[in-house]
Amino acid sequence: MRAAALVGAVILVGMTASPAAAEGYDREAALAMSQGALGATLREHTFRDTAGQSFTLESLRGKPLVVSLIYTSCHHVCPMITANIERNVDIAHEALGEDAFSVVTIGFDWQVDTPDRMRMYASAKQIDDVPGWYFLSGDEASIAAISEDVGFQFFEAPKGFDHLSQTTIVDAGGKVYRQVYGQDFETQLFVEPLKELVFDTPRDASLVEHWVDTFKLFCTVYDPNTGRYAFDYSIFTMIVVGVLCLGAILTFFVTEWRRSI
Repeated sequence: MRAAALVGAVILVGMTASPAAAEGYDREAALAMSQGALGATLREHTFRDTAGQSFTLESLRGKPLVVSLIYTSCHHVCPMITANIERNVDIAHEALGEDAFSVVTIGFDWQVDTPDRMRMYASAKQIDDVPGWYFLSGDEASIAAISEDVGFQFFEAPKGFDHLSQTTIVDAGGKVYRQVYGQDFETQLFVEPLKELVFDTPRDASLVEHWVDTFKLFCTVYDPNTGRYAFDYSIFTMIVVGVLCLGAILTFFVTEWRRSI
């Protein structure tokens, strides 16, 4: 699955660009930069939300974050990426909870992607009211900085931009955890990393919280028949039965040992 995702990375958003304009775009270098960002910590960046108010990514720390960079004048692939993220966010919300993670869509065409343009983009896609999803604008410096942090390259072309179809998943501490590639990536490529991060119990969590989250991690599984995630009670049942069997065996040996004394 990971190999298929990397193959999907060569899909470009700026597909309308002329061959001459695309000559300077090195796909392998772009992918290497993207993969090289894994483990990097996002620096402090200030953007503007759709109301024009100052917004920092640091305000979203404490839970996983999905980062998507698009440009609003793209009329084909960017909307497809956003629509696929929306579909998978809905599935992830159902499996993990609406407050489990945040999403930011950032317009990287900083001269065009103003707060108003980002607002219209979200409204046109009917996702302006999705919980925890923010549409942000930045200046030249902030766009360059966030692009570097997540390993995202884009190049201006006659009819748009050339860049990887990339969605970045960041952990609660602000470190790049996973890159998801393609405009129509598989649900598991998106939800599984989020599930790992959401159910990664902090060290200061109680023993009960740790066990509960461990059960959720292993028992929340993807059903290919429905395309959704659900809690698989059969796994929980097998674990309980296994524990009871081990307990019975231990009790038997302890009893026999006491009799032999």
